[in-house]
Amino acid sequence: MEETRRRPNARGKGELLREEIVTAAVGMLDELADDEALSLRAVARAVSIAATSVYLHFPDRDALVLAAMRRCHEELVGAGDEAAAAASGPADALRARILAQAAWAQEHPGLYKVLHESAVHRRHGMPFKEVMVARTVEAVQACMDAGVAPADDATTVAIDLRTAVNGMLAQRINEPDLPWPPAAEQLDRFLVKLVGLRR
Repeated sequence: MEETRRRPNARGKGELLREEIVTAAVGMLDELADDEALSLRAVARAVSIAATSVYLHFPDRDALVLAAMRRCHEELVGAGDEAAAAASGPADALRARILAQAAWAQEHPGLYKVLHESAVHRRHGMPFKEVMVARTVEAVQACMDAGVAPADDATTVAIDLRTAVNGMLAQRINEPDLPWPPAAEQLDRFLVKLVGLRR
């Protein structure tokens, strides 16, 4: 059966096609929750191009998955930045940032799973995720500077907090049938116990 072909982009518009390929991959990864199950041929079909056209933009599946995860991570960081900017103080800003991350993970469980548990992550790492670490460290330090959290090493505290939050979210995605308490309540306990914020 002959595949449907799209009209080629106008000269100089190849970047638009690249973004369409990434968008299709993001949608499929959210549904599959497994980067190894992603097929470049299926992505090409979704964009109505020949499979060989994908290779003009991405040398292999890993490169496409990394591009998709970079976009997802930027969206996740952006959601946290927006939530923190609307908060009334450093403690509320840190809490808002963490809650935004949790909301994004609950809305996109497949993408969150790939972002943190993928084979591509194990093979190549995702250095762009350092931005999220830096944002968390800055938010924790702001709480300490304002006196709403006890003075400590902000990087260590932020890593402890991220470990707890990421573990909680992964557990909720992988074991949805456990009797989970409301996410906000669990996250508040992390902020009290690990950062030292008052309830």
